[in-house]
Amino acid sequence: MYKSIVIGTGPAGLTAAIYLARANLNPLVIEGVQPGGQLTTTTEVENFPGFPEGIQGPELMDNMRKQAERFGAEFRSGWVEQVNFTDRPFKVKVEGGEELEAESIILSTGASARYLGIPGEQENVGRGVSTCATCDGFFFRGKKIVVVGGGDSAMEEASFLTRFGSSVTVVHRRDELRASKIMQDRAKNNEKVKWALNRTPLSVETDETGIVKGLKVRNNETNQEELVKADGVFVAIGHTPNTKFLGDAITTDDHGYIVVKPGTTETNIPGVFACGDVQDTRYRQAITAAGSGCMAAMDCEKYLEGSMVHDWSETLNP
Repeated sequence: MYKSIVIGTGPAGLTAAIYLARANLNPLVIEGVQPGGQLTTTTEVENFPGFPEGIQGPELMDNMRKQAERFGAEFRSGWVEQVNFTDRPFKVKVEGGEELEAESIILSTGASARYLGIPGEQENVGRGVSTCATCDGFFFRGKKIVVVGGGDSAMEEASFLTRFGSSVTVVHRRDELRASKIMQDRAKNNEKVKWALNRTPLSVETDETGIVKGLKVRNNETNQEELVKADGVFVAIGHTPNTKFLGDAITTDDHGYIVVKPGTTETNIPGVFACGDVQDTRYRQAITAAGSGCMAAMDCEKYLEGSMVHDWSETLNP
């Protein structure tokens, strides 16, 4: 039985593993199908402190993993299929039928960006296609940008990207936006924001050298295909928290994000903690995920210390 199991290996999970390992708690870290999380799909990371020249996303995650291993964290590949938090020790069932036990659990499974599922999209992620304006907007300074989406996230991304791009065109498949009025007004009042509504994205187009040159769309009124020229395509249609495997074992909000006690990483189950994007609906940055991973490890360590202290009140006052 393990003192602690960390499920997920993004910045949050790996930071938690580093802190737990340095506390001699020898955590087991379970890696899913994408070890290292979303940063492994990112090329240059320029906003993570400590790297003035930037660092490649996969390299940053590999360094974090090696750091956790150095202090004694154990890693295991596999997909968690089921958990049981009703009894202690907690039980975690990994694909293949193996059941692991732990005194505490840290959930850091992240949230997956939703993609359009069109040709040219996945193969150009990190090479002109992005799902994070804060992460990648800087690389498109003075260039034409397309933002796909019609909700608050898309409006926020579009407004933010006007700081860098020469123009930002919002593409949405309906003729009306889903965003709140205040977010719509903010984007519409920005002279750099252009609109391509009632258009369905068909494919991300590249030139003969493989550089993104725009987004092919279908005009839903005329049924004609058009090319919205752009150097960068930002997909802003939301995120899906990776919590389906939890079932009803933990309290989540209406969108599936884990609910934690404000100011902590504590869930509704004592001894189960959540950190990173799986409980963050607002920031979704590598540095904030890493910070919450530190918090989760410290909350977890405090919990484990408390669970080892005998409560004499029942003995003295039967």
